[in-house]
Amino acid sequence: MTIHLPGPGGTTRAYEPRAEPLSPTPGAPFASRVVFSAAHVVADPYADVTPDGPAAVDWDATLAFRRHLWSHGLGVAEAMDTAQRGMGLDWAGAAELIRRSAAEAKAVGGRIACGVGTDQLSVTEIGYPYGLDEVRAAYEEQLAVCEESGARAILMASRALCAVAKGPQDYLEVYGHLLRQSAEPVILHWLGPMFDPALEGYWGSTDLDAATRTFLDVIAAHPDKVDGIKVSLLDAQREIDLRRKLPDGVRCYTGDDFHYPELIAGDDRGFSHALLGIFDPLGPLAAAAVRTLDTGDVPGFRALLDPTVELSRHLFQTPTRYYKTGVVLLAWLAGHQSHFTMVGGLQSARSLPHLARAYELADGLGLFPDPALAESRMKHLLSVYGAAR
Repeated sequence: MTIHLPGPGGTTRAYEPRAEPLSPTPGAPFASRVVFSAAHVVADPYADVTPDGPAAVDWDATLAFRRHLWSHGLGVAEAMDTAQRGMGLDWAGAAELIRRSAAEAKAVGGRIACGVGTDQLSVTEIGYPYGLDEVRAAYEEQLAVCEESGARAILMASRALCAVAKGPQDYLEVYGHLLRQSAEPVILHWLGPMFDPALEGYWGSTDLDAATRTFLDVIAAHPDKVDGIKVSLLDAQREIDLRRKLPDGVRCYTGDDFHYPELIAGDDRGFSHALLGIFDPLGPLAAAAVRTLDTGDVPGFRALLDPTVELSRHLFQTPTRYYKTGVVLLAWLAGHQSHFTMVGGLQSARSLPHLARAYELADGLGLFPDPALAESRMKHLLSVYGAAR
């Protein structure tokens, strides 16, 4: 079978899909690394909603995808950026997602950590008309929902805090307050502006060295309350330098979707664990790679995971925040959901050539359990765009 994919300048090119997929088998959690996949949400395609209205979620399909990740030994990082947090999924929807996913994790014995932020504080025409007290209260409300669900908390970067903080001291005060009252150690998430432009200057400075010092000061003041940090700056050397400065017992979870193989593999001075959006489409293959690493076979781990970086770099190309569109496309092509629809209408955020290349790269990696289904669905998508041949 041949599929004709769009190329540059309105051209098309013939592509021969892969006949056989990879066939990683489900298995238990890993021995050498703690690995989370940030997971997408499945929209309800029949809901009569608008892009700026509350999200309509297909809960059955959303939870089924999480069971898929857990079956391969991956943890689920819930209600994070990959779930369109702040880009279609509001706090009310995120709270429901946290409650449902945490209950499902308990039922199947899956590892879960959930995003805690301040997105109930809405931006207005004049920005964020709040003070630090309102930011603290918003964080506290979400932390309570997460802890009541039984999940580990991930303290996400806050657009509101970034807007109202006057300097590093405000970050130290807010995070210190939250860490003192958290019931269990949390994961601190530093999300860079390439993922969310509203977070430019987080930790009180656009100078990343100065911001890093403040981040480390937060951790040093409460090391017993920090399980780990997730770093999403797409800067491998900065992550390595940062993880070498962490207190004993504090993990570094890479959030670098460009350099994850070498960061997880590590060096003679340490390694990163993982909390990655790219592991949503890569789940079974990533799990097989980490199990290979569990045996001490670093070259085997790299041989499995290195070829996936081209796909990841493609999905996360600028504007990076729209990577979710490619993630959901691949979930549809892989048969994890029945449609290519996203909350907030975000399925329109990437071009047809971008989506076609994502299909080609994923197919080449053997990511589709049923390559014929993926090919058929890709042809249907091309037809919708008027580009079928």
